[in-house]
Amino acid sequence: MEADVADRDPDTIKADIDQAREQLAVTVDSLAARANPQRVVADVKAGVLRFVKQPPVAISLAGIGVLVLVVVVRRARQP
Repeated sequence: MEADVADRDPDTIKADIDQAREQLAVTVDSLAARANPQRVVADVKAGVLRFVKQPPVAISLAGIGVLVLVVVVRRARQP
């Protein structure tokens, strides 16, 4: 392996370093975009909305809402 490095042309080594640097920059940019708090919040919000819009979940939430409404109205009517 050491002989391979010693036999390489400096221009080839520089080109390899430049390519590695570019790949690293792309990776860092990708990680920064993924870690952006606004993007994370938007992704979580989209996931929750997809989950809630599923028919069984929407029906369950509607039923819970009606139940809560009935309990609140009954308590408000009690003296």
